[in-house]
Amino acid sequence: MKEKSYAKINLFLKIEGYKDGYHQLNSRFMKVKDLYDEIEFKEGTFNIIGDFNCAVRDNTIFKAYHKLITYFPDIRDYFIDKQIVVTKNIPEMAGLGGGSSNAATFLRMVNEDSGLNLDLDRLARIGAEIGSDVPFFVYDYDVANVYGRGEIVEKYDEEAIEVEIGVPPVECSTPEVFKMYKEKYFNPQKSDFDKIPTKELLETKTPEELNDLLRPALALYSDLFKYKDFGFFSGSGSSFFKPKFIK
Repeated sequence: MKEKSYAKINLFLKIEGYKDGYHQLNSRFMKVKDLYDEIEFKEGTFNIIGDFNCAVRDNTIFKAYHKLITYFPDIRDYFIDKQIVVTKNIPEMAGLGGGSSNAATFLRMVNEDSGLNLDLDRLARIGAEIGSDVPFFVYDYDVANVYGRGEIVEKYDEEAIEVEIGVPPVECSTPEVFKMYKEKYFNPQKSDFDKIPTKELLETKTPEELNDLLRPALALYSDLFKYKDFGFFSGSGSSFFKPKFIK
């Protein structure tokens, strides 16, 4: 059993408040169909294999596995003869959601193949305990508006646009970027960007207007200035994207 685990970009990211220890977002995510990891279930002693930049126990797939066996102890038997092999292509710490996508894809694969058969809302709630971006990938929408800390996902009715992605050799720490935002740039305001088509936003707004985390990321990682003119900033970085309809 083998599935693609797609990257995402944030077409915009606005921070509207702070609640219960989390920044409250109004964002639009888009699946990037030409950039993906691959996850394969093979026969063998249970293990999670891949070129990760962290210990296996800190990996999002292991966290998803641990959530499943905690909530559904009987499913442990399903994993006895499974090796989880991950082929990594999505750059890590780049604002492209690779870890979250891996966790969500794993949850969906297990849900289908094991006969667990949870509905997507339940699966997304489990995913939200692993990471804020996981629910978007559980629902597997091409484009969606995302709210709260990421747990509220609403399909947005438009086609995904074609983009070129640039990934600087800079690893951005999401917690550090949000911390810098809270300490130096915190100015939450309600946004209506979720009501505006993506093409219009990208044609009429600046990168700074579309992503509240761009300025704190630049303040933390000065090397990003070399790539700022590439296009728009995704998530907490470090990736930039350029719509192909903009010359």
